[in-house]
Parts: sequence; structure tokens; C-alpha cells
Amino acid sequence: MKAAIFVIFFFSFQNCFSQQLLLPNEEAVFSFNLKNGKTMMLAKEKKNGYLVYRFGKDNKIDFEFPERDSLSFKKFSYNFYFRGGGKENAGIDIDNLFFENAGYHYTVYSVYSAEDESLSSGIIVLDKNNKQTKLTAVKGSEMGSLQDFRTNDMIKIDLETGLDF
Repeated sequence: MKAAIFVIFFFSFQNCFSQQLLLPNEEAVFSFNLKNGKTMMLAKEKKNGYLVYRFGKDNKIDFEFPERDSLSFKKFSYNFYFRGGGKENAGIDIDNLFFENAGYHYTVYSVYSAEDESLSSGIIVLDKNNKQTKLTAVKGSEMGSLQDFRTNDMIKIDLETGLDF
């Protein structure tokens, strides 16, 4: 009996400290999987208390940014470009969410092309020496969208910064 109680306590205690890409008090804004089995998750607290970027696996977060507080929204910027008109006008919709941390510039992007009805997403990381690393999402793994940032006033819209994808 004591062993059973210990096992239950141990696993309950361990789960309290396990890492998760999406916490119970959060909702996913935008996410996608990468070929290496990792996930990019942009989540917000359900009552808009904070916005957070996480990268890794559900049981091991490699990177989380920023601190989970109301100031987190000010650490992100967003830009977009939209050209309607469907296939005939080579319609395109580009969305970028970006932030900086420890001298690295991160861009989460999503690009929809009406010409071939394709969606491509990923992460572009620019290091301190301007070396670029591009991580591309697995096609069809995208969930959610960055487009709500156009109208919800949660983060700064920066139309002066160039678009990445």
C-alpha cells in the first residue's frame, strides 16, 4: 500500500514540474511542427495576461520567450502584406511575428500563395554575426494563424521592417 501511494505521489509531483508547450491556462495562437520532431508554439494566456513563444518538444522546452507577464506583449512586433485577387492576381498573404533575445533576431513567418493555394511557415533566426538559419514547418502541420494581430491591438504592428519568409 505504501509503495502504491509513493508511486502515485512521485508521478503526480513529477508532472507538476514537467514542461509543456501549452499550459492549461493558455490557448494556442499559432503552432507548427518541424521535421526534427520539435514544435514552435505561440500561446497566450486565456485572459490575455501574456504572450509566449516556445520551441521544443512537449516534454522538453528548448527555448521560451519572454517571461510570462503582462509586459510580454511589448517584446513582440508584427508585420504583414496582403495582396488579394486570387490566382489571377497572384494573391499572397505574408505574416511575420518577430522578437529579439540575447542578440538573436527571431521571425516566425507564414505565407499563403493563392497561385498554388499553398501555405508555408517557419522560423528564421539571425545570429549576432548575421548568419541566418531557416527552419521550415512540416506542410500541413500549421494550427492557428498570426493574422489576428492585424486587428487585436495586442502587439505593435511594424510596417517599416522588411518582410521575411
